[in-house]
Amino acid sequence: MNGRQIMTADEIRRATVRISHEIVEKQAGTDGLALVGIQRRGVPLARRIADAIAEHEGVRIPVGALDITFYRDDLSVIAQQPVVKGTDLPFDLNGRTVVLVDDVLYTGRTIRAAMDALVDFGRPQAIRLAVLVDRGHRELPIRADHVGKNVPTSREERVRVHLEELDGEDGVVIERAAPVAAAEPVA
Repeated sequence: MNGRQIMTADEIRRATVRISHEIVEKQAGTDGLALVGIQRRGVPLARRIADAIAEHEGVRIPVGALDITFYRDDLSVIAQQPVVKGTDLPFDLNGRTVVLVDDVLYTGRTIRAAMDALVDFGRPQAIRLAVLVDRGHRELPIRADHVGKNVPTSREERVRVHLEELDGEDGVVIERAAPVAAAEPVA
């Protein structure tokens, strides 16, 4: 991992365990609760939170995966051929409290897209949000209900979450964005 480390593997583990306790406390138990990870890094985080809930509550809550690719408002900007990662919601959303799980909360646009996608699959009783890192800079009126770590950042920085399941190691780093080269003047 390059950049300045802001969360170690152990800090990520403690944050997910704390978030799992907060979710159960806010729900007053586990009845009607489901976790939905936003593709890509939200999915393993949702599974980790579900594992922690199973460990301290003795109940396995359902976990799903949500692909928001076609719900993004910047789809035409990000790729000619977007990579679809797949949605898997193996349970009925209707009447449940669904906790959306993502790695980093930034502008709020990903979460808006996720809520749009989610309601196409059913009508949850409530939608909550859990994120590992909240870096600020909101463009929409969205806030997380459960946050692993609040990290003030500048817009020139990037928060990179590395997870064992996808990257071979756990950690969160802040990197400076690569400067955009100035165009050479034409002679």
